Amino acid sequence: MKKAILATKVGMTQIFNENGVLTPVTVLQAGPCYVTQVKTVDNDGYSAVQVGFVDKKDKVITRDAAGNKEVKRAHGVNKPLQGHFAKAGVSGKRYLKEFKFENAEEYTLGQEIKADIFAAGDKIDATGTTKGKGFQGAIKRHGLHRGPMGHGSKFHRHAGSNGACSDPSRVFKGKKMPGQMGGVQRTIQNLEIVRVDADKNLILVKGAVPGPKKACIVIKESVKSASKAE
Repeated sequence: MKKAILATKVGMTQIFNENGVLTPVTVLQAGPCYVTQVKTVDNDGYSAVQVGFVDKKDKVITRDAAGNKEVKRAHGVNKPLQGHFAKAGVSGKRYLKEFKFENAEEYTLGQEIKADIFAAGDKIDATGTTKGKGFQGAIKRHGLHRGPMGHGSKFHRHAGSNGACSDPSRVFKGKKMPGQMGGVQRTIQNLEIVRVDADKNLILVKGAVPGPKKACIVIKESVKSASKAE
């Protein structure tokens, strides 16, 4: 992997090309990301770059005259991470992600990574956490067909038979049944970048990307396109 960046999902829209063809796109606020740690083979056993994205304020804890502790900002950056970011010379970050670059040694602490590392026409893989749908039935969760909707039917939206009785006398693993839907990590491969706005750090990707608005998305150079190029 040679190129990667963190982004937040802005939303979806549509654009027209020079031929007037409409293309649905997902707008991603990609970067700026900052290098917070460079891992080398000598020190860590492998080569990688850790990057931080989206500013986050420090955790604030104060004490009154009696010594009672008062937490003003409990969800901020804690003390260990404050030292970690200070060593890199960057402010506190909300998201940290590690990328295994072959040329990790070429990066420096505090280096800025922006959306201009990608260009229109590049193929990428986008990873995010899908929207949580809660507990759903088999029809919505797996796209199963419903039963007859007549009044005499006792079978409308049930999943159907779970398995035979005497043989194998059990329900197979992986059976499509009702349950928790969404809220899992998914990767969409070979998405095409339609447009890159380097000034605003925006990347427009053709099609949909997993996750709700404001979700953190990991953008990497497509594995399949890279293997074909080789």
